[in-house]
Amino acid sequence: METLPLTDVPPAPKGSDKIWSMLSHLSALLGVGFLLPLVVYLAMRTESEYVATNAREALNFHITVLIYGLCCIPLVFILIGIPLLIVLGLGSLVLAIIATIKASDGQCYRYPLTLRLVS
Repeated sequence: METLPLTDVPPAPKGSDKIWSMLSHLSALLGVGFLLPLVVYLAMRTESEYVATNAREALNFHITVLIYGLCCIPLVFILIGIPLLIVLGLGSLVLAIIATIKASDGQCYRYPLTLRLVS
């Protein structure tokens, strides 16, 4: 049986860590986009590795969705951008909900197709 290295084991949440992590993932639904994960990451990165990991992942995801959305805007003029923006919006909604559920279970979720800009 293969054991995971210590770097792959998510840190255990304590106190209100789960709430901060869940809020980071749901920030787009709350209307604050990447600002809330940025503030949570900067405020909690020294206090809780669990919150910092989730906030960093949420921040990377929200920045990536913003970049993808900006790339779709010129494509609206040739009509392919509208369906792409709809798919992007629905996909980000579903992935944010999945990440929130994982954070409530004490796990760290890695979003697919996300640029890792903040490390």
